[in-house]
Amino acid sequence: MLRISLIESAKRRRTLRLEGHVVGPWVTELQQACERALANGHLLALDLGGVEFLDAKAVALLGGMKSRGVSLVGGSPFVNEQLKSAAGS
Repeated sequence: MLRISLIESAKRRRTLRLEGHVVGPWVTELQQACERALANGHLLALDLGGVEFLDAKAVALLGGMKSRGVSLVGGSPFVNEQLKSAAGS
């Protein structure tokens, strides 16, 4: 299960707080939420503080979002290591 909460931190900046496991169909949900925010011209940050696990597709999605200028913040050491390992591959 994944909870995605929208936090409007500034006029053009949006933060999506993620809680749970980013796996399977939840990866698609996250991608759609990110695309909606980006399509509206907002700067986007993803707060990964509540994320417990990422599958390979989630890691790939987050890597792609990061390359598009999306900020990834608040990840646990485990989540950050998953992202770091994928970036080094």
